[in-house]
Amino acid sequence: QVQLVESGGGLVQPGGSLRLSCAASGIILVFGAVDWYRQAPGKQREYVARITSGGTTNYTGPVRGRFTISRDNNKNTVYLQMYSLKPEGTAVYYCKANRVGTEFWGQGAQVTVSS
Repeated sequence: QVQLVESGGGLVQPGGSLRLSCAASGIILVFGAVDWYRQAPGKQREYVARITSGGTTNYTGPVRGRFTISRDNNKNTVYLQMYSLKPEGTAVYYCKANRVGTEFWGQGAQVTVSS
């Protein structure tokens, strides 16, 4: 059974930092691409970042230069380091593991950016 568990969310002030973790069981993350998405209140879920099996990374424009996606193969975990957080970054953040013909989602981690 595949499980993705996000952690590291919380309340942070504007300009602050958080690191989200996506720990996997039942699947080896390095064998496929892993994405981070987020869903703000009242909005559709949107793509944030990707790391491929080869380690190539990609970011949506609004977070480029402030967020970093990385992977620890030994821990079978993908991270999203977030710097200079803005109030519009308030959302539930989800990780997604991609395989041919299917995908697996975590349950999400709440990030609230507020003073």
